[in-house]
Amino acid sequence: MAWLTTIFGLLTAANLARSAAVPASTLIDDTPLPLIIWHGLGDNYAADGIASVAELAQEANPGTLVYVIRIDDDASADRSATFFGNITLQIKKVCEDLATHPILSTAPAVDALGFSQGGQLLRGYIERCNKPPVRSLVTFGSQHNGVSKFQACEMTDWVCKGALGLLRSSTWSSFVQSRLVPAQYFRDLTQYDQYLEHSNFLADINNERVLKNKTYEKHMESLEQFVMYMFEDDTTVIPKESGWFAEVIGEDITPLVDTATYKENWIGLKTLNEKGALSFLTTPGRHMSLSDELLTKVFKDYYGPYGRSFKKAGEAVNWQEEL
Repeated sequence: MAWLTTIFGLLTAANLARSAAVPASTLIDDTPLPLIIWHGLGDNYAADGIASVAELAQEANPGTLVYVIRIDDDASADRSATFFGNITLQIKKVCEDLATHPILSTAPAVDALGFSQGGQLLRGYIERCNKPPVRSLVTFGSQHNGVSKFQACEMTDWVCKGALGLLRSSTWSSFVQSRLVPAQYFRDLTQYDQYLEHSNFLADINNERVLKNKTYEKHMESLEQFVMYMFEDDTTVIPKESGWFAEVIGEDITPLVDTATYKENWIGLKTLNEKGALSFLTTPGRHMSLSDELLTKVFKDYYGPYGRSFKKAGEAVNWQEEL
């Protein structure tokens, strides 16, 4: 495989010497798929925390090529792009970057890890282009069914404050929907008609409009694993159950399996669940409270060599029973 040859070419001389006595078939079987990571709101691709995650991934599955998605090569501009920008254009850029990457573009598949809003953006990548195709998608605290309230900003974070000021004043204007990232996954069922009409991103990738995009469903169904982690004490993502695609109105929570999204299989989630590829998991703590132990477990359980087998998830899980 061309992608394996390229990866092997990047190994150090010491690694090559160490693996010289290993049969070629074993090398191919043991080579992990590349891992792409999309960070969350207010973060950037060059942040120390993201670098630490990449190191853990490589320790868990030696030889992993980790690619951190970025909208701009300048770290500061990449952070700003988590607040300001058109998600449709951002995903288009990522699709082009990955499809032309010298290694990723030749891989049979890649694995994907999404932190917070990076999770639904990765899902947008899968649904809209998926080239190279994603095998396993794991998301932490992602807003798959949107947010109905915007998070508070740090006192000194003027970029965040500027964005949220516009969001709260004119969420459904074309100006905001094409320029402010969090507005493009805002979803309040008390404003559902406005959402369907004006949402620049989420209403589309969730296939909620009358005309359904069958490609979105097909691409999602091609996943071997889709794992959604929800933080038990998350007060940043409102509602936190959005991380499991639940719908929330006031105190009433409707699990994914009871929604039209699932029952009518708008984006293939029912198909994934029926083949044991859909997992609803929780982890203690607030938003993005992640331990090295949990991340290492994720890397070992859901990523790794091409062609590996995965433990099938159970039947549909009611989030209330899981907590």
